[in-house]
Amino acid sequence: MWLKYGVTPNGYLKCVDDVLKGKTNLTCLYCGGKLTAKKGRVKQHHFAHTDETCKPVVSRHKTKQFPGLPMYDRFGIQLPGRELEQLKVLWKEYGSQDILIPRDLISLRWKFRSLMQLAGNEFEFTDLGKIPMGALELARFNQIQEPLLLETWEKYRQAAERATLANYSNIQDYQADLRIYETQLRRILVNSLYFLEVKANGETLYKIGITQRTTDERISEIHQDLKTHYTNITINLLGFWEHRGNVELYFKHRYREFNYRLGKLTEYFKFPDVKLVLNDLYRMEQKVLSEAELELISD
Repeated sequence: MWLKYGVTPNGYLKCVDDVLKGKTNLTCLYCGGKLTAKKGRVKQHHFAHTDETCKPVVSRHKTKQFPGLPMYDRFGIQLPGRELEQLKVLWKEYGSQDILIPRDLISLRWKFRSLMQLAGNEFEFTDLGKIPMGALELARFNQIQEPLLLETWEKYRQAAERATLANYSNIQDYQADLRIYETQLRRILVNSLYFLEVKANGETLYKIGITQRTTDERISEIHQDLKTHYTNITINLLGFWEHRGNVELYFKHRYREFNYRLGKLTEYFKFPDVKLVLNDLYRMEQKVLSEAELELISD
């Protein structure tokens, strides 16, 4: 995990995705030091201290404890790489074929972490265990992720409250953690998910994305982007889901084998049968914001 948010001169948090690489006028939420945006091709984009890195950030780098939304941009369920690959092999050989898995192939860690469950004398993948494979439908993914988003938020709120009441010497660190988490949560709640059909020069592509603007404004921007690659372009809106910014990256994970890159554009897909994808999308329930979420996005 990396530091992805810096503080603007007027006190707002800004994501590294929204700034140019290099030195910025942003400061660290933990220490107030100046930040430089690191946006290379190997590591994830992140902020580094322009001068010496502060202790709170160093400690979070070591423990990977920067606040992050559960199952938002990582779907490995925090498994080590080797175990994750073993799990994928079992999915390919058994899970994807609806074949039960013999006990001697199951790691106790997978069982205790609720990735596998007993089915008679053998095992099968749970819904949670299907997420690293991208095998869980979008509606069920929402049902699993949304409670975790709120539970994690409450954890950070309680930690900040305890630190304040007990007058911890590092109160600022707890408050910074809460603020970073709330900023990320607000970011997905204010965004809506859209799904487009793009017909261009005889090809049919599909695009997934999120926006805070009207669909007409977004489609106009997309039309301009596509002019670099095509001449005759028609774009149709196939679906729009408010407050579903949490789904975009899991959709890309789930349908990654159908991804169709257009230069630097990475949100396009070619599907042999788009009806299956549309069914997956339309089975999602409309997002109903809780009172706490409404307060958060209006803050």
